[in-house]
Amino acid sequence: MPITSSIPVLQGSGGAVLSAEPDGLLLDRPGQKATIPVRAVARVHAESRSVTVELRALPGATPSVHLIEGVSEAAGAAFAEAVNALLPAPAEDVDGAALVDLRTFTKTWLEGYRRRLGRVVLGYLGAILALALVTAIAGPGETGVAGAVFIVPLGLLAAVMLWLGGVCVVPWFHETRLRRHGVTVDAEPADDPGTYRYTDTTGTTHVFAHQSTAPSVRVAYPPRDPSSVLVLQARNDRILEIVLGPGFIFSGLVVTAFPIWLATSVLQGKQLP
Repeated sequence: MPITSSIPVLQGSGGAVLSAEPDGLLLDRPGQKATIPVRAVARVHAESRSVTVELRALPGATPSVHLIEGVSEAAGAAFAEAVNALLPAPAEDVDGAALVDLRTFTKTWLEGYRRRLGRVVLGYLGAILALALVTAIAGPGETGVAGAVFIVPLGLLAAVMLWLGGVCVVPWFHETRLRRHGVTVDAEPADDPGTYRYTDTTGTTHVFAHQSTAPSVRVAYPPRDPSSVLVLQARNDRILEIVLGPGFIFSGLVVTAFPIWLATSVLQGKQLP
């Protein structure tokens, strides 16, 4: 018997939501969604502000459970009573855990790397601004101010070059390593537009955002962290990045030397050329 929509929706702690659907239960957590079909559910237990969904298990096996905490005590009791009343009588032994569709919503490795790179660049700019401020304050008169005026744009130019170099070079190295030592699979379009899904070696389905109309995209992930996925590019598409990336990094390091030289010269009382 299908579960009806009259059953209350449970709002738990940490953004967890447990709701009933016509074909089962849906436990939605930030970054993860578990779809539990009716035939996988053995019993729902409500205790205080916690609700536990106990799954059916094969004889002799320990049942798996899904727990949501911090729910309304009255709503939890009503939810458990309503779901238990609608559960069908088991016709055969099944492994409920194997029937659960567990999907993890993850950000790609490239998204996480670009955020980390952005924080590094912001820290670099902060150091440049601090260097300019010290030069302007501690430098002799107009020379200190003039030095600070040159330091800021040079630092900005170097930051852009280093950022471009990091965007080009590091993903290429990471992709090369994953091709050799990672797990490569084809991801298929997920339910929502602009998303793809793949299943790792443990059977967990991961969903990630990727703007493409292709029927599948090839991805790779490290065996120890299946959620850290990278969409692979054709090797020819990386040629420009491989050529330009090291040049950007080298240029950024060279330009970085100029603000340091300017600040040192000003603070030593030397006249700027």
